[in-house]
Amino acid sequence: MLSMDIRELLKGNPLPWLLEPDPAQPGIRYFALKDLLGRGEEEREVQEALRAIMFTGPVPAILAAQEPQGFWVKPGPGYDPKYTGTVCQVTFLGQLGADAADRRVRAGCDYILTHAIASHGGFSATGAPSGFIHCLGGNLAAALIDLGQVGDQRLQRALEWQARAIVGERIAGADCKDTKERYYKSGTCGPLFACAANAGLACAWGAVKAMRALSKVPPKLLTPVMRSAIAMGVGFLLGRDLALTDYPSGYSSKPSSSWFRFGYPIGYVTDVLENLEVLAVLGYAKDQRLAGALNLVLGKQDDRGRWRLEYTYNGKTWADVEEKGKPSKWVTLRALRVLRAAYQA
Repeated sequence: MLSMDIRELLKGNPLPWLLEPDPAQPGIRYFALKDLLGRGEEEREVQEALRAIMFTGPVPAILAAQEPQGFWVKPGPGYDPKYTGTVCQVTFLGQLGADAADRRVRAGCDYILTHAIASHGGFSATGAPSGFIHCLGGNLAAALIDLGQVGDQRLQRALEWQARAIVGERIAGADCKDTKERYYKSGTCGPLFACAANAGLACAWGAVKAMRALSKVPPKLLTPVMRSAIAMGVGFLLGRDLALTDYPSGYSSKPSSSWFRFGYPIGYVTDVLENLEVLAVLGYAKDQRLAGALNLVLGKQDDRGRWRLEYTYNGKTWADVEEKGKPSKWVTLRALRVLRAAYQA
């Protein structure tokens, strides 16, 4: 439940809205039961909500477009086409609450683990070692963990590679071309989230995605290099004002406006709320350095304690999720998770 501390911060009570059966977005009730009411996975209501996800809403629409071999649109690493290909679908299935036991979901996961991993062990947009980028690797790893694949050795190796790429452990520079275990000028070009797409500077979007993935790894599976990567990532993310997002912005003189537009599901773009979500899971929800960003989130609620959908991939993917500009159950759920972690005693 939401404590009195949380309710005093809200302009209304959105819980009944989030808990109502909703054929258009059945995943909301599933996550609200678990994350806001603390219900166990084995409880009848939770199991019924999970089953509903597989019959109505975006998940069955995504699965209906899947090819029998497990991929979407065309075989290969799956990054292309960006919004309808395999990478995006597996990422979204994880975020939308798809049942990990479903045969089609398992097939999609296995396809990614078979075809989207480069020779160095990391995820790749192209299948080649140069195709590794932190946003892609983090999104895929997080989704695959949510979809029940955390014990797969291929995923463990991909997570280990991503952690090594963050800390720079046993990875050669981009000019050392006699090894595949190196950085590449065209992608991840150095440690601490350095990315060619951000003019070679540390990319906060990539950092948030990588930290999201590592935050989901069970403690018993966290290796020393993963723990070091988490420490570096947290230090980087907390080293700037989360409300201003004044991280290195490469080719732009100011932060992307996408930081301040909350949406769902989440692709390679990151928002302030996702940064807060990740840091909360990693144990920093009550850190005073989050105060400005938490106030930013609170300031976006409407007079009924709801948050709007401001960023969307609708019209580009196999299924639309809610309506841009309207109150969003998904964004409201995200906000309440963060507020619950930050303010609940």
